[in-house]
Amino acid sequence: MNFSESEERVALRKAALDLGKKYGHEYYLKQARTGGKTTELWDEAGQLGYLGVSVPEEYGGGGAGIGDLAAVCEELAAAGAPLLLMVVSPAICATVIARFGTDEQKKRWLPGFADGSVRMSFAITEPDAGSNSHRITTTAKRDGGDWVLNGRKVYISGVDEADAVLVVSRMEDAKTGKLKPALFVVPTDAPGFEFRQIDMDIVAPEKQFGLFLDDVHLPSEALVGSADAAIAQLFAGLNPERIMGASFSLGIARYALDKGVAYAKERKVWGAPIGTHQGLAHPLAQVKIETELAKLMTQKAAALYDSGDDFGAGESANMAKYAAAEAAIHAVDQAVQTHGGNGLASEYGLGTLVSAVRLGRIAPVSREMVLNFVGQHSLGLPKSY
Repeated sequence: MNFSESEERVALRKAALDLGKKYGHEYYLKQARTGGKTTELWDEAGQLGYLGVSVPEEYGGGGAGIGDLAAVCEELAAAGAPLLLMVVSPAICATVIARFGTDEQKKRWLPGFADGSVRMSFAITEPDAGSNSHRITTTAKRDGGDWVLNGRKVYISGVDEADAVLVVSRMEDAKTGKLKPALFVVPTDAPGFEFRQIDMDIVAPEKQFGLFLDDVHLPSEALVGSADAAIAQLFAGLNPERIMGASFSLGIARYALDKGVAYAKERKVWGAPIGTHQGLAHPLAQVKIETELAKLMTQKAAALYDSGDDFGAGESANMAKYAAAEAAIHAVDQAVQTHGGNGLASEYGLGTLVSAVRLGRIAPVSREMVLNFVGQHSLGLPKSY
């Protein structure tokens, strides 16, 4: 086993971090607070090839794995400029299409994923289904050679920036008569497709939306890959989502920890830096340990996924997502506490992260569902739900 990253990935990390610092947290917050988007950062990252590192080379990408894309995601977040759509567009949607899409679909979408000119959202969550994907009610029915989609989705990220949405629906299995998952690429300008913003108390450029699909007619080629492979296609996207979610949290944890440590070194009370006091030094050290442990599990999950071990990657990806979310929450909380009242002052760039990192415990899969997975699959305990 090798616990050190390749020279290529180390160099990629440095380059991505440098790009993130070029924009920084002030840019990120300014865009978020004024209703703007991180378009300049996204476009430059795409032009430099950072968004397409895991897209196959034949379609203009870097031909690397999810571990390299996760490294980019982590470093941009560590610079204070996280890109939430990286978790969705190149990680979920591009991966699903690259692994299961038809030749036509790959030619249509993958070059745009590679250079960042395409943004695609992912829609699985529904108002009444929650974490139970078996209760999805969005349905796809045949209409001659075409498809008709009806249903609702909720808390879908970045639809206002997306060219299309990869929608998880269900269709009838002709052999069994039961409903089975199916994935469709739905253009955001398709007739019958409507999205409405959900007001959130999180300060971020990426907004959340409810989707309404009312007799959305799609051509036959909108179905991604084979209808018979839908379950495999779905999990091909969910494992990278968890890995990228972990990397997103890790980057924010590092950003907050760096801020906390820097302040503890320079802030003096009673003639000495506050970092000399164990009441602050030990919690910061604990956050460092938690962050490094979560990073190792994230790298393990990425390595397993890139090796083709989807089930092994699933266990590690869930654990990584759990550990990174907890590390981020602890990091931000301790950074704020280290700053005292300044921790909630706008100029120090920490207050808005308090609610942002809390999201990591909820999405893309809740902490409780991760524990259910580990209890059942890792420990062999009876299924609890």
